[in-house]
Amino acid sequence: MKSIEKYFPGLSDVQKARFAALDPLYRDWNAKINVISRKDIDSLYLHHVLHSLAIAKAVAFEPGASVLDVGTGGGFPGIPLAIFFPEVRFTLCDSIGKKIKVASSVAQELGLGNVECVNARVESLGGGFDYIVSRAVTNMADFYGWIKGSYRKSVICLKGGEVEQELAACFARHRLSPSKVTVCDIPMWFEEEYFEGKKMVIIGQ
Repeated sequence: MKSIEKYFPGLSDVQKARFAALDPLYRDWNAKINVISRKDIDSLYLHHVLHSLAIAKAVAFEPGASVLDVGTGGGFPGIPLAIFFPEVRFTLCDSIGKKIKVASSVAQELGLGNVECVNARVESLGGGFDYIVSRAVTNMADFYGWIKGSYRKSVICLKGGEVEQELAACFARHRLSPSKVTVCDIPMWFEEEYFEGKKMVIIGQ
C-alpha cells in the first residue's frame, strides 16, 4: 500500500480501504486458484496494482466513459483502475472462466458497482467502448486484430521488453499509422527497479 499512496497521495478513504482489501482477497483466492504466481503474491501491490495504475498516470478517463479490459486474468489492470476511477464503467473480459470468477468475486467483495466481468473472447463482444486496456496479453499485431474497430478513443497496453518489432508487425499487418502510436517508458512515473524496461503503448484514433 505504501507504493500506492506514494504515487497517488490524493486517494479517498474509500479508495484506500478498497486497495488495502486487495491483499487478503487475492491471497485467499490464490490458495484456491493460482491466479497470481506464488512468488508474485508477496509483491501484489508493486507488480500488479501499481503496474496497472501506470495507466492512470498517462490517461484520465472521463466520468461516464466505458473501458474494456481484455485478458484481465484475475482483474488486472481493470480492478485497480475501477477503484481509481469510480465514475468510469469497466468491462473485464477473459476467455478463461476460473480467472473471471476470481475477478468477479473481488469486484463484488469490494462493492465495485462500476465493474462487469464477462467470460468471453473479446471478438464476441462487438464494439462501442471508449477505451481498451490490457496487460501483457499477446503480441501487438494479434491483439490489434482482435480489437480493431471496437474502440472510440484509444487503446492502452502495458508491455514488457522490446515492443518495436511487435509494433512494426502491427503497422504492416493492419496498416496502422505510426503517427497514432505513442510508446511511454513506465520508469518516467515509477522509480522502482521492477519497472525498468516496462512500457506502455497508446494507440489513438
